[in-house]
Amino acid sequence: MRDECNRALDTAQARGASYADVRILRREAQSITVKNGKVEALTHSESMGFGVRVIADGAWGFASSAVLSGPELDRVAAQAVQIARASALVQRKRVDLGAPYRIEATYHTPVRLDPFRVPLDRKLSLLLTATEAMQRVKGIVVAQASVESIREEKTFASSEGSYIQQEIIETGCGIEATAVGEDDVQNRSYPNSVGRHQGTEGWEFVERWDLAANAPRVAEEAAALLTAKPCPAGVTTLILDGSQTALQIHESCGHAVELDRVLGSEAAFAGTSFLTTDKLGAFRYGSEAVHLTADATIPGGLGTFGYDDEGVPAQRWPLVVSGRFVGYLMSRETGTALGLRSNGAMRADGWGRIPLIRMTNVSLEPGAWTLEDLIADTDDGIYMETNRSWSIDDRRLNFQFGTEMAWEIKKGRRGALLKNATYTGITPQFWGSCDAICNRDHWVVWGTPNCGKGQPEQVAHTGHGAAAARFRNVQVGVMH
Repeated sequence: MRDECNRALDTAQARGASYADVRILRREAQSITVKNGKVEALTHSESMGFGVRVIADGAWGFASSAVLSGPELDRVAAQAVQIARASALVQRKRVDLGAPYRIEATYHTPVRLDPFRVPLDRKLSLLLTATEAMQRVKGIVVAQASVESIREEKTFASSEGSYIQQEIIETGCGIEATAVGEDDVQNRSYPNSVGRHQGTEGWEFVERWDLAANAPRVAEEAAALLTAKPCPAGVTTLILDGSQTALQIHESCGHAVELDRVLGSEAAFAGTSFLTTDKLGAFRYGSEAVHLTADATIPGGLGTFGYDDEGVPAQRWPLVVSGRFVGYLMSRETGTALGLRSNGAMRADGWGRIPLIRMTNVSLEPGAWTLEDLIADTDDGIYMETNRSWSIDDRRLNFQFGTEMAWEIKKGRRGALLKNATYTGITPQFWGSCDAICNRDHWVVWGTPNCGKGQPEQVAHTGHGAAAARFRNVQVGVMH
């Protein structure tokens, strides 16, 4: 691909670009869904194309194509320059990328079992077994199971001299049982909700989560929710399981620290952020127990890679230290605006989209507790597990979340099952009430494969390391 990259870069520079980069990407994806013992969907798709991003007259331009030929490389590169020059007519400030990067490297996701080499009948057998086990439970009307595999082969080159080749492999899986009663419908998911849990691993990821063995329990819990007590309303101590803590991190921290939102370029669609630049280094985001990091190097994390789509190396970066807000997710341009270097957070949803600042693996660092001890240490409260719903304002301050299951905690013991559990809060006050986090034995890097942002919308795959955590004086339930 080096010759193709050089041709696009040469054309862009000949047309007047002061900077240019090109990404050539081939993407293969396979998705299988089984519902009630029958194959509902089986897709296998491939896509290949390239995108050229340039700076001309101090402004950005971007163009792309699915036709990888010499004349098309020339046409698209020239079009990107033309778009940049048109953008410069209304540009308020010239683009500044800071110091250049010149990197030649390769990166491959470590996998033990290539998911595309696993026989189709083996995958179908697993999903059929899982759904059949769920259907055997009384009250279950829908039993669904799915697996997903993705391979991306990416080549990046820039006019600064970078040339990077990467192979990123992702594997995901999930099951869901829906129970229906006389006047109620309840869902239970595993390992996570919203379809599946996913990571940068091979088929060993699916094997580790053991869908078939967990299917009966998941179905029984869905059926039990039909007769469970509704979540009471009031102010109480709240313990969130790791997967729900991960969603809380995603919505109230991950998006809030995206520097393009802070600087206003996402205001029209995704919103801005309350974590404005005057708060950097001084603002109290949470309690002393709260340490949040962005780390694109975690093995298996869904936000793990070698280099971002600007050719910046993956890295670990502090966001919140002992409750104090200390860092953003940055691009080369936005980092330079603050006198900093990019921390490698620019990624695009495919070859036909321009890169945006996206979360990598934004994680809450583990504490010292076991879940058993944390519950035993809680005299009165509620334990909530697995996200069901989410809502948060466009500055990432006011939120309300719901979970699939919950349990009362009475005198240090898990008590009655609760359904339709919700909680609400304001981000800094909520994280300020966090007084305990479970240890690394409970810590999982949860995958979120459905994060939307941008116009036109792009879907990013992000990760969030989290364990169960406790929050004091939280409003739960629906207030009347």
